Amino acid sequence: MCISEQDLVTAAVGIVVIGRNEGERLIRCLKSISGLVGHVVYVDSGSSDGSVEAAHKLGVTVVELDLRTPFTAAQARNAGFKRLLELEPRFEYVFFVDGDCEVYEGWLNNALQFLGGHRDVAIVCGRRRERYPERSIYNTLCDIEWGSYPIGETKSCGGDAVARVDAFRQVNGYRPELICGEEPDLCARLRQKGWRIWHLDVDMTLHDAAIYRFGQWWKRMLRGGYASAQGAALHGDPPALHWVKESRRAWVWGLYIPVTALLLAFVVGWWGLLLLGVYPIQWIRLACRARRFTRANWLWAGAMVVGKFPELLGQIRFLLDRYRHANSRLIEYK
Repeated sequence: MCISEQDLVTAAVGIVVIGRNEGERLIRCLKSISGLVGHVVYVDSGSSDGSVEAAHKLGVTVVELDLRTPFTAAQARNAGFKRLLELEPRFEYVFFVDGDCEVYEGWLNNALQFLGGHRDVAIVCGRRRERYPERSIYNTLCDIEWGSYPIGETKSCGGDAVARVDAFRQVNGYRPELICGEEPDLCARLRQKGWRIWHLDVDMTLHDAAIYRFGQWWKRMLRGGYASAQGAALHGDPPALHWVKESRRAWVWGLYIPVTALLLAFVVGWWGLLLLGVYPIQWIRLACRARRFTRANWLWAGAMVVGKFPELLGQIRFLLDRYRHANSRLIEYK
């Protein structure tokens, strides 16, 4: 029997929204889920733009994280999950959504129907789309990234996803200390327990990246490098080999090739710098292999080549943090 959108209020699902200084994006997010379920919890990570007050006005339960504790998205989602289950201990599912996303009508209905028919699936997510891809090349890159995720059974989800409460509890939720990459880590631990992760070919959320400067994009790629290094350290052993290839690519393209070219130049002269020609070759190769329209192919391919340098810096930053036994601060790009 299909669950109507109106009947979702009585279904066993609650919503956790997290955010920090999302402003109008948060208001759009909360309005898009208004009336869908009985309980919505918004977790705020130290906003100074009136987000907390706006959430209160919209009738949402608000949790404010302790300012004395370093913030992480993982910590915020765990806090929201805890509060949600205090409000309604019988919930079977929780929908985690980022505060810069607007939820598509009908998404929860599709997610619940799928989870109800697939008891071995712990997490289901759908298609995320970018709200303003035309406003900057960086927003366009985000839109391309969202569209590149494989449909069907997959290894991980993003920040927006519907999780089965029992499965989430079984692995003790997100690792609160992770400053990024907490979703793939959660999914890796769930798969180790025999659960499956699924990506539906259904619109889920409309995201507003708001990336308009090169520096923002650079920090986002640096964060990605940190996350891949961290993921490989946690789950890189066989058979998972989690993010091992991604980490190696960052070192090869971000460090080994440039250093080798410089050493060759020192030994044989400027001819050694011809090795750097592999970068435009790689750009062309990736663009020709892509299956999007021409401009997007070249834009994405160029970003993949240049992005290896900030990814490498993220890898190095993680290794330094691990060596010092220190937790890094959040790598924010907004």
